[in-house]
Formats: sequence, C-alpha cells, structure tokens
Amino acid sequence: MSIGIVGHVDHGKTTLVQALTGIWTARYSEELKRSMTIKLGYAEGHIGLCEGLEIPESYTTDNVCPQGSKPRIIKSVSYVDAPGHEVLMATMLSGAALMDAAILVVAANEPCPQPQTREHLKSLEIIGLDQLIVVQNKIDIVSYEQAKENYKQIVNFLNATKFSKAPILPVSALHKVNIDVLAMSMAKMFREPERDFSRPAIMLIARSFDVNLPGTRPENLIGGVVGGSVMKGVLRVGDEVEIKPGIRIELKGGRIRYEPLITKISSIRYGNSNTDEAKPGGLVAIGTMLDPSITKGDALMGNILGHSVPDPVSDIRIKYNLFERVLGSKDQELIEPLKPREIVFLIIRTAWARGTLTRVTRDEFEAKLEKPVVILGKDKVAIIRQVRGRWRLVGWGQVAS
Repeated sequence: MSIGIVGHVDHGKTTLVQALTGIWTARYSEELKRSMTIKLGYAEGHIGLCEGLEIPESYTTDNVCPQGSKPRIIKSVSYVDAPGHEVLMATMLSGAALMDAAILVVAANEPCPQPQTREHLKSLEIIGLDQLIVVQNKIDIVSYEQAKENYKQIVNFLNATKFSKAPILPVSALHKVNIDVLAMSMAKMFREPERDFSRPAIMLIARSFDVNLPGTRPENLIGGVVGGSVMKGVLRVGDEVEIKPGIRIELKGGRIRYEPLITKISSIRYGNSNTDEAKPGGLVAIGTMLDPSITKGDALMGNILGHSVPDPVSDIRIKYNLFERVLGSKDQELIEPLKPREIVFLIIRTAWARGTLTRVTRDEFEAKLEKPVVILGKDKVAIIRQVRGRWRLVGWGQVAS
C-alpha cells in the first residue's frame, strides 16, 4: 500500500516516517537547511506480526521483535511524506494522488486545527480517500491536561468532516512511543484497494531523476529514472513504454509543443529491492533507456507512463465547486466567484496545470492549459488560485466528459 503522511508544517511528519522506517526522507540540502519537506519524500517500510509472545498480537515496524525473533511481514508499505508548508500545497496535492490511505499528524503542543491541517484533510476528501488514522504527535512535550484539551480539539475538528470516526492515537515520533499501536491500527484498519492487473499498464510519474554521479564516464551512464505508482496493469523489465505529454520542444516563432517519449524499461525497484515486475500498490522506481538529462530534477513529474497512454489535451472542461472560505489561511477569507480570463492552477493526479479560464458558469468552466495533460477519465481536480498574493486551494472539480 501507499500511505500518505500529511499535516501542518513542523508537526513531525518526517520524524514519524523515520520512526516507522528508519529513513529520514528530507534528503535535499535546502530541506535540511530549512528543516522542512519541500519535495515529496518516499520511504519503504513494513508492518510485521511478532508471534510467540505473551501478548496475543504484537505488531512492529522494526526488523526484529522485542524477544529477538524476526517478525512475520503482513503488509509492505510505501510512505509518502507530503510537505506541510502553505506555499507547497500543490506538491502535497500531487502526492495525494498516490495514496491508498493516510495518517494525519497533529502536534499536541499547538491548537487544532492549524491552516494546513484543514487544507490537507480537505484535499484527502477531494481525491476520495476514506482510510485515515490521526496521530496526535509530540505528547512528550505537553502535560496530560494539554494533551487532553488538544485531543478534544481534534475530535471537534474531525466531527465536521467525513473522518469523524477516525481513531486518534497519542504518539511521540521522536521517542517511538506507541509506534507499535500505530502499526497495529494500520494493519487492522487499512485495506488494500481492488487492483486491476489485466488492462494496459498506466503509471503516474511523481518524481524523475538522474542517478549518475558527477564524473561518471559515458560508457557507465545509467538511463533516466522515474518514480511513482502503477495504477493498473503490469510493467515488466524489457517492456517498451510511452511517456506523455513528454518533453517540451521550443519551435521557431516562440511556439511550444510537447513530444511524447518512447523507451524501454531497464530496471524496476521497490525501495532497496530489484524485481522484474511492477504492479499496482506502493511506490516504484522505473529505470529507462532515456537520456538522464531528460529526467533530472523532476522534469517528467506529472507525466503518465504506460503501454497505451491517451493523448494529452490543452483544452479542458471542469464541473466544479468552490469552498466558502480559504481553508489554508489563518484569516479564512471568503472565496469570490471565478472569472473569465483568470489564471488558475489545476492539480490533476500528479500533474500541475497552469491555465486561463476561457468560459465560466456557476458550476462549470473551460480552461486553456499552458502545458497539456493526460486525462484518464473523470479525474478529480483541485483548483488553486491567487488570494492576496498567495496561491491557495479554493475548490475542487471533476473533468467533464
């Protein structure tokens, strides 16, 4: 499964992923300098069952049980660490498209809800995710009374959403307190969605890399790598695949077009494990025969890889709903109606699409996109517009047929 770790900035999401997997997902120099997640982080982990103990059911995310034996692995997990800062909401939304379930992290030492707590939870509602556990983190730095008051605030917040029955677990991610209880909750509550292995493969690309070190000789270069999640079908080493919309080509006269890519799969990797197949479920890295300069720096993020990928479109029609207020700001300003010729960002699966509204009615709009996107059906769409100089999530919609 792919499990998202979401919530407000500095509430302990990356520390929780480390407690669950031993991996610190903030790997980039700017992230370490600013102590915040900027790009989507990934970490592979598992949930194991420790048998032969006095406790009937003892769950762990470690490789060794308390008595020293090896756990029986019952669920493999890809964790998606989403940034919590308000200016990185588009990154969080693109990551949400990969999630089968989510953990909402709420710090016990701050009032609940914080702006991105509201915004992230609404984003999960937009994509239709219905599996959620709430982690009340940082219980080690508050008193019992503070923790209890914060718990009541979380309950009141959840009661106004569709996640009113989500469990709330007190945790100290820093000291790994109650991580075993969180593991048990994930094992018992989170169910793998139905997977379709029979149709032509489709993979959402959320990251892309050049994995070659500086100074690598040409004969030793490794082809470009893309990371994301297979939504349906099966990809195999040696398969020829296409990637759309592809790469940006500048033409004479300032015109731009996007050219699809065709390549072969050279390797498939889940975490530290190489395999011959990639199926729906979890996050996977696909090695290709592409020139690594094409994939470096997340250049292919938002593309679709597969055996038979639909052609991208630049004109799109959306049936939409606006929120009453801006959830991600402290002031929660009232949201004004959309206007023709307004520029908005549309987040469609892992693609960010900047576009100009060409027609607007009360419940539908048409937009001309600066960069084409691949539509896979009646895709859910998050709508981001400028409010007081900042890009804010203001509503959601669905691609009209």
